[in-house]
Amino acid sequence: MAEIVNLRQFRKQKARVEAGKTAEQNRIEFGRTKAERKLTQDERDKAARHIERHKLDRDEPEPA
Repeated sequence: MAEIVNLRQFRKQKARVEAGKTAEQNRIEFGRTKAERKLTQDERDKAARHIERHKLDRDEPEPA
């Protein structure tokens, strides 16, 4: 005899599996640790400060 299946539960289980697959793909594509994100941000800040210090045109008025 065939096994009785609750279609509502079957649909929910199928949705969970699909969501799991999507989550795994997102973790691979976008997943970075907090330390990696902080390191990248610190490098960007350091580069911006370096460029700002070496600019010839500054927004400050020149002393008279």
